[in-house]
Amino acid sequence: MPMLPLMAQEQRDSIDAALITCSPGDEIYSLYGHTALRMRNYTRHLDVAFNYGVFSFEQPHFMWRFILGQCDYMVLGVPWGIFIEEYEERGSRVTQQTLNLTPDEANRLWFLLIANCQPENRKYRYNYFYNNCTTQVRDMVERAVAGRIVYGSGSERCLSTYRDLLHGYTRLHPWTAEGCDILLGADVDSLASARGSQFLPEMLMNDMDGATIHDDNGKVRPLLSSTEIVLQEKHRSISSGLLSPSVVSWALVVLCLLIACVEWWRRCWLWGVDGCLLLLRGLAGSLLVFLAIFSEHPAVGSNWLVVLLNPLAFFGLYLVVKTALRHEKTRWFAFDLANLLLFALIFLLGVQKFGELVVPLTLAFATRPISYYICGRYARKQHSKE
Repeated sequence: MPMLPLMAQEQRDSIDAALITCSPGDEIYSLYGHTALRMRNYTRHLDVAFNYGVFSFEQPHFMWRFILGQCDYMVLGVPWGIFIEEYEERGSRVTQQTLNLTPDEANRLWFLLIANCQPENRKYRYNYFYNNCTTQVRDMVERAVAGRIVYGSGSERCLSTYRDLLHGYTRLHPWTAEGCDILLGADVDSLASARGSQFLPEMLMNDMDGATIHDDNGKVRPLLSSTEIVLQEKHRSISSGLLSPSVVSWALVVLCLLIACVEWWRRCWLWGVDGCLLLLRGLAGSLLVFLAIFSEHPAVGSNWLVVLLNPLAFFGLYLVVKTALRHEKTRWFAFDLANLLLFALIFLLGVQKFGELVVPLTLAFATRPISYYICGRYARKQHSKE
């Protein structure tokens, strides 16, 4: 969206400020909604949306920085008509909560936003949970108010974890939910405070409703003067499809059991199956370890899933191929079975909440060492007779 050229003014203008909350869309980047600030400067005939959710793919090494959690977002002031047009096309509901600010507070907020939009100030290091487009808007409003803001609702969310809050927005997108569960570790299973949950646009919107401003003189006034729906949400038909994570993962369990039955029936060891599974485990584990060590993304460094998926699988792959070619015995499967039992213990202890894929994947992986010890013995005996 084009940036609106703005200049700071010296005198006090007549300004209205409003929190804008856009309901979730269907794309991954829009699943959690969006927040902006609408500033109407009647003195200068300006109607501007200040958007903290702007980023550019033209940034040097964008994808690499995105993986490392080092993306810089920026704030831009854009004409309100251009901003609202995007959400009208998307079919989102747009709620406007007009802030009950004094003229001095409204002008202070205007100046803060203008200063923030300057080239040297507009960028900020994005962090989804703690410093995103919603928390930036909240913080700017808090800086502009003469006093402190006491938010309304939120106590009912005290028993919700960050993962629970995310699941509330991905329930119709099971693969996205599963991807989040795979990448995010135990840290997101901690309870989110009312303020901590305000990284989600609709949570902040709900907390603004009923919030009050307490000034230094002890006077209390409502934070909002009015609330209205600027755009109504259009009906959208969302289908999660037949191939959900649960269906795919349990189909893998059935496939592994069928392969094991074939091995038992033919008294052979199909080591290529182990090779494929270990390759996939090694690749997934390498990603998890890389993120845990090098990424600044929140909560990826506390992921106990690395016990199940880790780069040691590549070493197992080497041992499996070596064992198959030389018709030898390997201790890899004893180690792998012990590793699977360790992960099962972690799962039962509840140190982290895992996604739907984890239980069936563990069962599928467990069929391989069991089948090896039953069928591999016959395969080696048959080879020795030959």
